[in-house]
Amino acid sequence: MGKAAALCGGGTTTTTRGLVSLLNAVPCLACHELPAMSAEPGGRGGPAGGPPAAPPGSDTYKGWLFKWTNYLKGYQRRWFVLSNGLLSYYRSSATVRSGGSSWKRLKNTPVPVRKMGTQAEMAHTCRGTINLSTAHIDTEDSCNIVLSNGGRTYHLKANSEVERQRWVTALELAKAKAIRMRNNQSDDSGDEEPASQSDKSELHGPLKTLSSKLEDLSTCNELIAKHGAALQRSLSELENLRLPPDSGEKIKAVNERATLFRITSNAMINACRDFLDLAESHSRKWQRLLQHEREQRIRLEETIEQLAKQHNSLERACRGAPGLAPGTASSSGTAKGSVQSAKGEASDEDEETEYFDAMEDAPAFITVTADPKHHRRSGSNLSGASEGHPEDWNLEDSVFESSNQSSYNESTGKDLLPRKRRRTRIPDKPNYSLNLWSIMKNCIGKELSKIPMPVNFNEPLSMLQRLTEDLEYHELLDKAVKCESSTEQMCFVAAFSVSSYSTTVHRTAKPFNPLLGETFELDRLEELGFRSLCEQVSHHPPAAAHHVYSRRGWTLWQEITIASKFRGKYLSIMPLGAIHLEFHSSGNHYVWRKVTSTVHNIIVGKLWIDQSGEIEIVNHKSKDKCQLKFTPYSYFSRDVPRKVTGVVSDADGKAHYVMSGTWDEKMECSKILHSSHGSTSTEGKQKTVYQTLSPKVLWRKYPLPENAENMYFFSELALTLNEPEERVAPTDSRLRPDQRLMESGRWDEANVEKQRLEEKQRAVRRRREAEAVEALEEGKDYEGYIPLWFERKVDAVTGELICVYKGGYWEAKDKQDWSVCPDIF
Repeated sequence: MGKAAALCGGGTTTTTRGLVSLLNAVPCLACHELPAMSAEPGGRGGPAGGPPAAPPGSDTYKGWLFKWTNYLKGYQRRWFVLSNGLLSYYRSSATVRSGGSSWKRLKNTPVPVRKMGTQAEMAHTCRGTINLSTAHIDTEDSCNIVLSNGGRTYHLKANSEVERQRWVTALELAKAKAIRMRNNQSDDSGDEEPASQSDKSELHGPLKTLSSKLEDLSTCNELIAKHGAALQRSLSELENLRLPPDSGEKIKAVNERATLFRITSNAMINACRDFLDLAESHSRKWQRLLQHEREQRIRLEETIEQLAKQHNSLERACRGAPGLAPGTASSSGTAKGSVQSAKGEASDEDEETEYFDAMEDAPAFITVTADPKHHRRSGSNLSGASEGHPEDWNLEDSVFESSNQSSYNESTGKDLLPRKRRRTRIPDKPNYSLNLWSIMKNCIGKELSKIPMPVNFNEPLSMLQRLTEDLEYHELLDKAVKCESSTEQMCFVAAFSVSSYSTTVHRTAKPFNPLLGETFELDRLEELGFRSLCEQVSHHPPAAAHHVYSRRGWTLWQEITIASKFRGKYLSIMPLGAIHLEFHSSGNHYVWRKVTSTVHNIIVGKLWIDQSGEIEIVNHKSKDKCQLKFTPYSYFSRDVPRKVTGVVSDADGKAHYVMSGTWDEKMECSKILHSSHGSTSTEGKQKTVYQTLSPKVLWRKYPLPENAENMYFFSELALTLNEPEERVAPTDSRLRPDQRLMESGRWDEANVEKQRLEEKQRAVRRRREAEAVEALEEGKDYEGYIPLWFERKVDAVTGELICVYKGGYWEAKDKQDWSVCPDIF
């Protein structure tokens, strides 16, 4: 390296002037500092003057260059200063030549200038600055340099090719250093986890060293490429020589260039060796650290598990309920002595996860399965306890027993009447790769509201059809009709409310947004005893009204509006609106609302869906309540994923049943024999201990059809929803062309058709807005869009303004009179 240092500062001769210019342009690899351009004696800078004047402690490069100004003045001589990754230029060198200690930055300009009194004078002195970290460096000919950064471009010219080469080398090295500094700053600012200063230095020190070595390799690689090209040009010239005197001079130049090439190659090899040594040493160190962290985690998990067991043992010992048989706390049951947080318990989920519909102050409870043979009634330890007879569980109405025995396709309501043969499969989903550019290129030059989302994100069903999928387990309501007790009936209603989420576990695709006035009917009156009608009653905000009538004794209606919040990592979907269910014979009127659905890994990773929050089901006639808690997924939780727990209580707050299960598999119901107040938790909440009988299965999910993974994970009911049917309204979702094309696998045509329908809907909206403005100018009232089959009324139970079915659809279907239906397709 000594020879390299000597060459970097050596003299020159007329015959080797080009070689020495390249040597002077190359930084000394031993000190990693930029060579500085000189200034002329007497205050006039020139391209070939003496030593430079630079601020101490900083890597600078200064000198005169010609800068293109305009077509009138052409190139003008300017003083350029390269420092800290910024290239600035001035009209004169006097203001920046001397006094390194007086340099500072302007408040609004990242340009180093000298203190000169007023800010206006300093701004006038510095004519412009360009940031090299994001700039592009190019050379047009032997003397020209072009710097471009965004919309700013500098056209510069040096006095000679030698001068140009010096500046290009200095600019590239300064650019590499600026990029390195910017990356280091971004890495430091991106650390969000708290850590000690020693840990930060231990982790970030090696990383910065490795990054520095990588930058050295990149710089050397660029220099080798440049010197190799120069060497090739020299060799080509050598071959074309004819005169012996010229031959000797050229051979000497080639030898000097080869020497420089060898020195740079050796430096690169040394840098590679240092890089490998550092990588190997730190790799072993990181492996040891990783192994240590794994061992610490295993020990922590074992400690937590041991503490949990001790906690449960202490709880059972403190509780000391005499009604418990020996070993019952560990017998198989709903929770097997584990704590179930029904409402308000803090979960171990990630701090960044937020849920907005969770209620507060819900009691925590513990369920312990008891053996009816050993059950004894005792009131000594029951403070306000609810009591029940185990014989009631065995001698109750056979409704619970039928739910336990009914299999997937042998439920009571499904085999009463012969079914119409319906389709069991749809065309397989095409294996189209989602190309982001193919989506973005269609958005160039368009307004944000007019950007069409491709069908690649969709499934071939509309939101109205997804809403109808809630009826897949309608037989739960058919069984609830037979219940004589309102609390028993509440159990089936609770299981039905949970069952509507079972189809969402694998369904990460988005349904089609319905057009305003779009409808969907599901007439299964003869087969399954019910008929359903949905209509899109509003577009902004999107709202859908749903009405279901069952001849088996119940009616369900709802109006759902979807609100969503994008959180960066996930998307929260919050259905707004109440669901009403009324049983004809008893008059029991149940009302509940849906929980929040969260779609995770929106940007990167595999999409997955979670349900979280609480459902409060209220019987507004008997005042019975059911509190259901959907536990959000947590990596650190030992609970079963997708867990749902709840308690059914009467109007006096007396608990009768415990609900447990998962929203993607099954729901069970356990009758409570005794309830007592247990110990107080660390949060100050008193836990209730429920002694229950063995659970009975109320609902179990049907298995998916064969090859469901290639059919959008549709269930048996979902496969039939878009099946063509006769005599439906012309606004029915089955007749939507883009949805039909997507189901057939013709996605490109579906995208074109989808864009046409959306533009048609926008034109209708613009016409409606123009009519509203015209009516306002004339002083008339404008009603706006009026739903076809629904009307807005104030609900007597909730006091909300909702859309309820006003009748007429099924009569119009019988007559095939669809004159009121608009042309939306």
